[in-house]
Amino acid sequence: MSHEGEGAGACAGAIVPAWRVDVLTLFPGLFEGFLGESILKRAIARNLVEVRRWDLREWAEGRHKQVDDRPFGGGPGMVLMAPPVVSAVEAVRASAPEPGRLVALSPRGRRLDQAKVRELAAEPRLILLCGRYEGFDERIIDELSPELLSIGDYVLSGGEVPAMVVIDSVMRLIPGVLGDEASALDESFGPDGALEYPHYTRPREFRGRAVPEILLGGDHAAIARWRAEHRTFHPAHGG
Repeated sequence: MSHEGEGAGACAGAIVPAWRVDVLTLFPGLFEGFLGESILKRAIARNLVEVRRWDLREWAEGRHKQVDDRPFGGGPGMVLMAPPVVSAVEAVRASAPEPGRLVALSPRGRRLDQAKVRELAAEPRLILLCGRYEGFDERIIDELSPELLSIGDYVLSGGEVPAMVVIDSVMRLIPGVLGDEASALDESFGPDGALEYPHYTRPREFRGRAVPEILLGGDHAAIARWRAEHRTFHPAHGG
């Protein structure tokens, strides 16, 4: 059986993008606006990033294309079934020469941070598996051995929003995406781990609050010192 994902940024004869991400989900339509706006849209148009969406239901059997069922042992909710999910991942992995790094979005995984983002940005291909309902049949994890990744200790309806967080954070580190390579270094959680310094723009004064005079004088060395002094560390990260 042949399945084709919904591609963004791929075209016949095009140069292979620096970074490809495949998203396996029950709701590929959730990514429409995300892929069609702002920095990511431009990165896709410039063939720096390729995002392909794959509908897990395409690998489901039967007239109703069932992908979930009640949990053995009882309990609320539904569980994603192993056969369609494993078949989907295996097919998607085989759809390109580079098998990619498989990541399942799960609250059981390691928390995403900037160090992990930098690590993932070094991968030429990332495959993101989005959970739903009560989660994955454990045999999916046993069979595929994905890396489990979480974006925080709270409950979401599925893995699609976490997948968007991963894509957005990683693509910013792909060369050429931000235009100015210094941008990624100067942001919060850059090489020194600090948060970014305060920013100001026009007007010079707003409701009695003036822009710091040092930022208006054109002394770039003094501005650099001021910015360095005003970078802070998030309490949760120390420093």
